Amino acid sequence: MKRGSPGDAELMRAVADGDRRAFEELYRHYAPWLVLRLRGRCADPVLVDDVVQETFLDVWRGAARYHREGDVAGWLWRIGSRRLVDALRGDGARGRLRQALSRLRHRDEASAEEQVLARVRHGDLAGSLAALSPELRAVLQATVIDGLTTREAAVLLGIPPGTVKTRAMRARRQLREGLA
Repeated sequence: MKRGSPGDAELMRAVADGDRRAFEELYRHYAPWLVLRLRGRCADPVLVDDVVQETFLDVWRGAARYHREGDVAGWLWRIGSRRLVDALRGDGARGRLRQALSRLRHRDEASAEEQVLARVRHGDLAGSLAALSPELRAVLQATVIDGLTTREAAVLLGIPPGTVKTRAMRARRQLREGLA
């Protein structure tokens, strides 16, 4: 069976009806593909394997939520990528990030994020973000928007934690300069 084929909808209907063999076929067909896609986002193969297992567990439990006209691969990717972010984020990641940031700056000094938000009225945030290299944008995405710790971002991006810190500092500096 080819990915995205009309047989996918029939297979998903069978899975929704509790057909274990259909589920096993779906797993054999899509699990290797999902592993490759997720390993492009995360360098930890054990974590990726866990996420794939959790994804297919979600599929087994919620196959009835699949919209018949939708793409099975796209549906699996959405579930798997959200599971990966959840796994990397972990419990309390935002709280740990806030604590770390508060220890790094003085109480009366605004954080880089606060400075950026204060200057949005006077600068072009979208233009400044677009001017960043893809590597710097990826680090900002992981640490600021997704709320991952440096270590979690390093695993996701497949780079050392020190590189995450360096790129985050460079990105913030370039944003400040671009918005000044």
